Amino acid sequence: MTTARLPLFPLNAVLFPGLVLPLNVFEERYRAMMRELLKTDEDGPRRFAVVAIRDGHQIAAAAPGMPGSAAAPENGPADGFGSDPLTAFHTVGCIADAATIRERHDGTFEVLATGTTRVKVLSVDASGPYLTAELEELPEVTGEGLATLGEGVLRAFKNYQKRLAGARERSLSTPADLPDDPSVVSYLVAAAAILDTPTKQGLLEAPDTATRLRQELKLLRGETALIRHLPSLPAVDLTHAPNSPN
Repeated sequence: MTTARLPLFPLNAVLFPGLVLPLNVFEERYRAMMRELLKTDEDGPRRFAVVAIRDGHQIAAAAPGMPGSAAAPENGPADGFGSDPLTAFHTVGCIADAATIRERHDGTFEVLATGTTRVKVLSVDASGPYLTAELEELPEVTGEGLATLGEGVLRAFKNYQKRLAGARERSLSTPADLPDDPSVVSYLVAAAAILDTPTKQGLLEAPDTATRLRQELKLLRGETALIRHLPSLPAVDLTHAPNSPN
């Protein structure tokens, strides 16, 4: 099994392969990480690992969509994550490849990365300016009945979007062409559905694509049924995918 040591970026979110991750980085330990990644030739991969923080632990001072800040807390690499940082994180994460790392005039960074490969975190090292981790790549196992499961999940997802749009009393704008690759479908739906972090983490950790699709089919049907009885829902736009999973 392939292993690698990469910088570790904990977030209060789950990153899936193929999905785009925009970051505004302003805490010093993560700024140091980005400065190091910028030393890599721009034609080569600038990779770091994203892991979701377990409930009850500190949220990293950077997140998708958060505004930048001139204030940069001088936290150590493991501050907020306890004496054993490994226990503060879910141990299955995703490698991110940063296509864009732009330093602002105040020293903060605007980053655009894409999830590539699922990984298991074997160990965490806090001896440097930022966390690093020994990672084991997790293979993509397909499972059985993918075509039927993929079609079923797509139908359930479209129905879920329609119900959600109706509950929010707004029109639904759905891309004309949704992916037909079952693996891509499984990750896109996992990222787009309104689910809590532990549920999304469970989908990331699914042992194979077929299992993930089966879990999503059950979740989508349950959520769609629930929406029928809700007078209103949070203003989260499902009609705009966070990225193109191509």
